[in-house]
Amino acid sequence: MTKLDEISIIRIFQNELRSKKFVSEDVEIFNFGKTKIAAKTDTLVESTDIPPKMKLFDAARKSIVACVSDFAAKGIKPQYGIVSVNLPKSISRSKINEIALGFRKACDEYDISILGGDTNEGKEIVFNVCIFGETDKIVKRKGSKKNDLIFATGPFGYTSAGLNILLNKKKVDGRFAKKVIKSVINPKPQLKFGLKNKKYFSSSMDSSDGLSTTLNEMSNQSKKKFVINNRPCMRDLEDYAKSQKLNLNDLIFHGGEEYEFVFTTLPKHRKIIQKNAKILKIPIIEIGYVTLGKGVYVKDGNSFFSLKDLGWKHFR
Repeated sequence: MTKLDEISIIRIFQNELRSKKFVSEDVEIFNFGKTKIAAKTDTLVESTDIPPKMKLFDAARKSIVACVSDFAAKGIKPQYGIVSVNLPKSISRSKINEIALGFRKACDEYDISILGGDTNEGKEIVFNVCIFGETDKIVKRKGSKKNDLIFATGPFGYTSAGLNILLNKKKVDGRFAKKVIKSVINPKPQLKFGLKNKKYFSSSMDSSDGLSTTLNEMSNQSKKKFVINNRPCMRDLEDYAKSQKLNLNDLIFHGGEEYEFVFTTLPKHRKIIQKNAKILKIPIIEIGYVTLGKGVYVKDGNSFFSLKDLGWKHFR
């Protein structure tokens, strides 16, 4: 029997649900009368998405934050949510209280009202969250033009390092370990930055599945070549990769879980975007530019290499 990957499974559902013209986006848009509604759903599963040391409070918060990250990339304010939970029969009251507090924390942070949801009994904890918002338009994953600049809303690789420490139970002391573990446990999508600068974006996409996935998807949809001449990472990550004998590019481009986003913009908007980022204290990084052609290429010394999509994929 042939093993199906995530893309193959999605295509089967698209065919059966008569949505062959579906184009992948961070949020889905539909009209309700004259109002455009943005919707996003995401699922967090205990066995695959909750690493060691992550409390249920943090997991519950993160399940909502994962959806907020997509709204941030589109510059849309999340407003309402529906939350469904699957819980083991033996779960204690204290753990349920902890989960509820995690949901509330995320909702308080991003001003989201939960309308309701569903509860079910199962073998492991599963959170399914759907978030809704209202918008006049959407910045799509396609839309970048020749000579556009490429930005990321923050450094990459910290979550990869954090997961490497947590999953492999590595003993790494000091500020770096605390920083990278916190990046996994307590992600903070740049919603305010997306809302303030949406009008300057020619294209944008959430990067939680990995930077290589985001860049390739945006390049493919725009039918343009993306050139990355400035890897978005800090010196402490380089030192960690060297000390642990890890591939730095794997940490930066293929890890995922960052909950940052990538956007393209005209060069004339660079100053105002950088000014807004400084006001909001968002460490945006100019990482490259758009040109004619196809694919994603990363500068490495005096040469370039083709960046393949090796980000997070289910059913691998």
